Amino acid sequence: MEQQNAEGRPAIAAAVVVHEGRVLMVRRRVSEGRLSWQFPAGEVEPGEAREEAAVRETEEETGLTVKAVKPLGERVHPDTGRLMSYTACEVIGGHAHIADTDELSELAWVAHVEISQYAPYPLFAPVQEHLDVVLER
Repeated sequence: MEQQNAEGRPAIAAAVVVHEGRVLMVRRRVSEGRLSWQFPAGEVEPGEAREEAAVRETEEETGLTVKAVKPLGERVHPDTGRLMSYTACEVIGGHAHIADTDELSELAWVAHVEISQYAPYPLFAPVQEHLDVVLER
């Protein structure tokens, strides 16, 4: 994967963390367009794999230790224009809390039927397909 998009901005790695039938979503203090609630995510650092970035950002933002399970895909985000990669992750330790108070205002473990209340727009299709399979309905 390219580490930057066409404008030279670093790619963003997002972690799709599912635990006990719910997916972890975080609310940013500063929204990017319609994006207020989203998955833990942040910029991929030079020399860092996208899966490593997703794991690192999850721990930095929420205090959870996760491991990457599988890549779900990548795209240029339609709202932000940023190159995004999505990685399915599972919890291996810790307790979710707002660890990065500068970036996050809230976090929630969201059930399948509640996702549209947090993200009132279509999710990236491979992410939605993954959640349809792994979340309890």
